[in-house]
Amino acid sequence: MSGESLYPRLEPLLAQVQKPIQYVGGELNAQVKAWDDVAVHWALMYPDAYEVGLPNQGLMILYEVLNERPDALAERTYAVWPDLAALMREAGVGQFTVDAHRAVRDFDVLGVSFATELGYTNLLEALDLAGVPLHATDRDESHPVVVAGGHAAFNPEPIADFVDCAVLGDGEQAVGDITDVVAAWKQQGRPGGREELLARLARVDGVYVPRFYAVSYGPDGAIAAVTRTRADVPARVGKRTVMDLDEWPYPKTPLVPLAESVHERMSVEIFRGCTRGCRFCQAGMITRPVRERTITGIGSMVDQGLRATGYEEVGLLSLSSADHSEIGQVAKELADRYEGTNTGLSLPSTRVDAFNVTLANELSRNGRRSGLTFAPEGGSERIRRVINKTVSKEDLVATVTTAYANGWQQVKLYFMCGLPTETDEDVLEIAELAVEVIRAGREASGRKDIRCTVSIGGFVPKPHTPFQWAAQASAETIDHRLRVLRQAINADRRIGRSIGLRYHDGKPGVIEGLLSRGDRRVGRVIERVWREGGRFDGWSEHFSFERWTAAAGAELAPFGVDLDWFTTRERTQDEVLPWDHLDSGLDKEWLWDDWQDALSEEEVADCRWTPCYDCGVCPTNGTEIQIGPTGRSLLPLTVVGR
Repeated sequence: MSGESLYPRLEPLLAQVQKPIQYVGGELNAQVKAWDDVAVHWALMYPDAYEVGLPNQGLMILYEVLNERPDALAERTYAVWPDLAALMREAGVGQFTVDAHRAVRDFDVLGVSFATELGYTNLLEALDLAGVPLHATDRDESHPVVVAGGHAAFNPEPIADFVDCAVLGDGEQAVGDITDVVAAWKQQGRPGGREELLARLARVDGVYVPRFYAVSYGPDGAIAAVTRTRADVPARVGKRTVMDLDEWPYPKTPLVPLAESVHERMSVEIFRGCTRGCRFCQAGMITRPVRERTITGIGSMVDQGLRATGYEEVGLLSLSSADHSEIGQVAKELADRYEGTNTGLSLPSTRVDAFNVTLANELSRNGRRSGLTFAPEGGSERIRRVINKTVSKEDLVATVTTAYANGWQQVKLYFMCGLPTETDEDVLEIAELAVEVIRAGREASGRKDIRCTVSIGGFVPKPHTPFQWAAQASAETIDHRLRVLRQAINADRRIGRSIGLRYHDGKPGVIEGLLSRGDRRVGRVIERVWREGGRFDGWSEHFSFERWTAAAGAELAPFGVDLDWFTTRERTQDEVLPWDHLDSGLDKEWLWDDWQDALSEEEVADCRWTPCYDCGVCPTNGTEIQIGPTGRSLLPLTVVGR
């Protein structure tokens, strides 16, 4: 019977695996609806472990939006660890949801949210465990429609063989439209089978169906053209953009995990989008324009979320939260409201030029004083001009010193390695900066026990950014620069012992680069890696660079391309990029001009506060920047009891 629980068969297996609690469901605010009471059934997957996937805001939002509909239900599924996966195959138990432990194969739609491309092998594992054919062309109307979403969906070509659709942009409204299409098709008796359903979905704004687009290649290995195979689907697919965030105050009742997760807090998205113009940042580019939630909207969400969860920390989330036009007022009035309740506020990271002690004190007034995180991104002022994240060394040292002088003992600085035009000298300036920060901080605070942690990530060029044409640094280059940086930091042990250095080697970034800028030919590499045991590639203990390079060598050679062709090769202006038929709203010519500005070390201002510089997003999407001040407040200021 469709929709029946697999739990009676699953339960005996859980005693044999690590962390069985992640599979049992029943979290606070989880929902289980009657299967037969609704027309459309969604399984929502975050393709990583439960502890990473459960706090994901995007999935949590769609879970609530869908379950509020009387004609739909949504349940969650996460990547299964290899120990349980082996037992499930032996026992014939399929991929299941954690809410009602129903078989994923029974659902109408499997929506998969990709925050990183390294989750692709976990998608294949889930499909195989579910008994769903890996290749979209092998599925019929009895199988769920596999829909990709998230930032990685802006170039779904490497997984085009495995997904039926991809949703570009914001999902809140798109999942409703998809539900309407599926419900109508089912009610009409499934006319035309799966092909007709996909054709109808392809006509939904923001939905891309790869099977209706043919890709041809030139003799040089590059794409010659991408052409639609049906006249009734769009030549280019544009993204969806939710404009009034106050109309979408989700999640209203956030999920509270049963097991430890990566974020132990309740989070509220205070605005969406970013126009700072950091050239490396795909998230900032593809989520334009800026749309702020009002101070009253934020206050209402914080109030309802705390009541629903019992958390004592609220994360005020966005790509650059301190840039909210009323962030000072938001922080002060929330701190006033929760005075005496041990409810702390936090920002994920703070821009150097947006930090002030008053804001930081308000954030920590009622809760614990955690460390501060700043993201200069580039080691030298020159490289910061290249990436359009200009902050002077003097400003950075002064800001961090102010934090130390006002009682903070721990500061984290985040940088990238392998940025376009970068040299060893640019990276070595990270060490100089960290040393100066410690020296100035000791002098300002009068303490020796202050700490500075330097966290380094390898740069990966991403689609829909000015750096989409850039050559990626090789793993050897990244590892060399990290090695000389570590030596420089440790040169003076009196200072070096106060500086922590965290980094990953360059190899996973190379594979992420292959997957982020790959085309449909890369799908063969993903499938081969999965068949040879690739799982959880975002986890260092499971990632195998050798497995990926061997698979890439074997599968790409017949096409006359290789791993370096997709990663360390710089693209030309006239090359057809795999995602050119997917429209993020950004004008490709503007992106190219900004790439040239990067090479000339020229900066671009934030268009929130300056005249428009014609990136293309607002006219293309019929949208506009939405920022305050609104003139509203959270008064009356009353302590909210919980």
